[in-house]
Amino acid sequence: MVLPVSRLDLNLFRVMDAVYAHGGISGAARHLHLSQPAVSHALARLRRLWGDPLFVRQGNRMVPTELTRRVIGEVQAHLRGLQTLMGQAETFDPATLDMTLRLGMRDVLEAITLPPLMARLGEVAPRARLASVRVAHDALEQVLTQGDVDLVIDRQRRVAGHIQGVHLADETLAVIMRQGHPLAGRTLDLAAYLRHQHVMVTLLPDQPDPLQAVWAALGQGQRDVILRCQHYFAAANVVAHSDTLLTLPRTYAMELARALPLLICELPVAVPPLGIWMYWHADREADPVHAWLRESLKQGVYASMGLLRHPA
Repeated sequence: MVLPVSRLDLNLFRVMDAVYAHGGISGAARHLHLSQPAVSHALARLRRLWGDPLFVRQGNRMVPTELTRRVIGEVQAHLRGLQTLMGQAETFDPATLDMTLRLGMRDVLEAITLPPLMARLGEVAPRARLASVRVAHDALEQVLTQGDVDLVIDRQRRVAGHIQGVHLADETLAVIMRQGHPLAGRTLDLAAYLRHQHVMVTLLPDQPDPLQAVWAALGQGQRDVILRCQHYFAAANVVAHSDTLLTLPRTYAMELARALPLLICELPVAVPPLGIWMYWHADREADPVHAWLRESLKQGVYASMGLLRHPA
């Protein structure tokens, strides 16, 4: 049955497009800033409207039916036309934002970025909430495409064209040791560095030393790693109570030295800086909420703190 235009809800077609693009209810909900029940309800209305299931579940994804594949091009074209028409008039006030924003990052970046970011949100978006989640190395594209997270902050990754990325800053490595360490007050040279025992932070128990290529290029053997930890704070706590050394990003070393009796030393070998990048799905590029979140991360954390060195 063809409904009169006056009874059509155009938002339903946005839901149809979002489920098609993101392959599921949760991804569509994140993209549209709606709850999953709201998207499920809209999809049920669409199914009644079309007299067709539109999407059927296969594993973790919602796969379009033949009817959906046949009409989705026209639906998307009309939505793009409407978006272009209304784009100039669209405004966004962060003070009205009442939702949870999900960021993919590791514990090092949590300690650096979350305190100033939460302070900024408290000033301009007091009802916004943040959730930080760990994203596996090989899952970056998947979690952004499915809408499981809004942004991922990580080292530089090779990503597909539908994933956007921007270089935020470069971070160097440093070495921490306890106050009163036998090497304290001396310039840390490579021989002393390799002579002492080390704590290393790895996500996997059998992960190789990330600096092994450096030692190989210098004709050295390897560090004497006596402990592998999952988190830098735990590793630093061990270092604060032993003669072991820990190599880690300098900015996080500064954070840890404020909380524990630690000294920061220069790494006695030249290592390229670690690039810190921010990634998001291309579908979110023009979303005013998402654009505001990206800018808040850039300006409210890195520029305001001045801890990370920005690229020229």
